[in-house]
Amino acid sequence: MGDKDYQADKKQKSRNEADLLKQAMESKYTRLLSENFLIGMNDIMDTATMVGLQKNVYPLYDELKELRGLNGVKDHLSYVASKQEAYSKRNVAKYLKKAIEQYLPTVKRQDLS
Repeated sequence: MGDKDYQADKKQKSRNEADLLKQAMESKYTRLLSENFLIGMNDIMDTATMVGLQKNVYPLYDELKELRGLNGVKDHLSYVASKQEAYSKRNVAKYLKKAIEQYLPTVKRQDLS
């Protein structure tokens, strides 16, 4: 990959990140996470955290929303908030991703029965 290719690739990546960040800032899930004290101002101001949420977590919340509606997402977040431990504050995006990944299969199984 030439220097020009690398620069173009870098520019594209930063444009994608900017788009993801904008989507995250406008997302109803960001507001819900904040209302449940799962993310704070420092998280919201951290680009990597917000991009991680938009890319890896919010699509899973969309899936849950399709299965259970927005109230299903709200219920999940309030449950996760009640179970949250101090260590999870260090990497909130990873923690939230793991929580929804563990929960979705249960919801899908319940819908089958």
